[in-house]
Amino acid sequence: MSDTLEPDTNDVAIILAAGHGKRIKSEKSKMLHEIWGKPTVWRVCEAALKGLSSPNQIIVVGKKAFEVAHALGKRKNRIFVYQKKQLGTGDAVRVAIESSELDKFHGHVYVFPGDMGLLTEDTVRQFKNNFQLSGCDMLVLTGTFEGKIEGNYYGRIVKSKNGGDVIEIKEYKDIHAMNQDTPYSVTFNSKKEIFKREELLNIREFNTGVYAFKVDPLRKYLSHITQDNVQGEIYITDLIKIFNDAGLHVQTSCVENNDYVVAFNVKSVLKRMEETFREQIYEGLKDIITIDDADDFFIAEKTVQAILEMDEKYPALDIRIGKGVYIGENVRLNRGLIMNRNSQMTGNIVLGKNVTIGENVRLSTFSDQTMEIGDGTRIYMGNIIKGNVRLGNNVTLESGVRITGSDEDPVLIGDNVLIKGQTYIYGSIIERDLLIVHSILKNMYVEKVVKKDGEIQPIKYVIPSPEGLDSLSPRETGNPRTR
Repeated sequence: MSDTLEPDTNDVAIILAAGHGKRIKSEKSKMLHEIWGKPTVWRVCEAALKGLSSPNQIIVVGKKAFEVAHALGKRKNRIFVYQKKQLGTGDAVRVAIESSELDKFHGHVYVFPGDMGLLTEDTVRQFKNNFQLSGCDMLVLTGTFEGKIEGNYYGRIVKSKNGGDVIEIKEYKDIHAMNQDTPYSVTFNSKKEIFKREELLNIREFNTGVYAFKVDPLRKYLSHITQDNVQGEIYITDLIKIFNDAGLHVQTSCVENNDYVVAFNVKSVLKRMEETFREQIYEGLKDIITIDDADDFFIAEKTVQAILEMDEKYPALDIRIGKGVYIGENVRLNRGLIMNRNSQMTGNIVLGKNVTIGENVRLSTFSDQTMEIGDGTRIYMGNIIKGNVRLGNNVTLESGVRITGSDEDPVLIGDNVLIKGQTYIYGSIIERDLLIVHSILKNMYVEKVVKKDGEIQPIKYVIPSPEGLDSLSPRETGNPRTR
């Protein structure tokens, strides 16, 4: 699964994806829980790739390592390293730094938690710019806690009272474990700084878990971290004090929007992250298309981008999306689409103009298949269409229709066809202008036949001969098979 790093690039991202996440209460790795249809670790990798403008990535995996690696896939200049025991963020970074791929690397290292699924490329890009401009040896991305202080379980950014330099990061659990009556004393720049426990708890600037380092001091001082804390783990945050004691320079960079640096440990936080992402999608589309329920819809980002491009091209799109609609990333929408509640489109689907899709409709293909829906076609409530299918212009499928096209036997339906009743079509070709009622058509060629009076011959009640009649018999009381 691993490639090699690009030696001529000055930046490398380390993505921490080794933890399973006990508090998420799931057999699936925390890193593979999805935000808007994509694993959270995938989103972090994409933000780092684009924001750093560097392909170099080291993914630290641990529990469920193969599942995480396969979910991300092989990519040029991406390598995977294995953390055998989850001993903390410092140990995870050590495993990455000890990779032979970094032996001759002397650039900048950026560390990202794999569960920060709302991280944006703009946030990463700004962080990188700030690090380059600062000239410091370590930069910590921080946020500002805005709620009630009792709900702040993040690590606090402890700064000097005489100038605001970063002294260290104190984890919430370690602060909470302090003696309330004993002030906390720390030496910084040869001077003692005194903090009461409540002072530390009331600090609102918090650690996001994103860091930038010059790799040489990082490599030199990683081994100096101890496990002297409540959790007994190796915290990467301990490097702040170690760097300060060594005369190195540490700074912070505060993010503009806390939403972009939220990580999750429990299902409720993951749910809020999904809601935040949906809100962002809705804000981008709300004045371009009509979305009936801002809290209940899904349109994949790739499809959202296509909508935005259509908006640049046409004066109006007249697309309406009902409550509970799901639209996958390879669906190509078109103007005039009306898609009613709880309907789904997934796979490679190409829509013509002015298509209407009723409630609870399911349209889907496998990755190597394509479905095409012509202009003005109407697909009514509850219908299911799967696979290689091409519907012509102005086709009408009333309720109760099932259509399946395979790789070997696609379905081709001509213009102006009306299909109604409980009808199933598999692998068939149907000529234009036909009426099909309550029929089962499997691998059929259905020809348009014009009668002498000029009417088109309808296709009705085509039911194949039954099979297995010898297995049927009238039910009788006392039949031994029912005892």
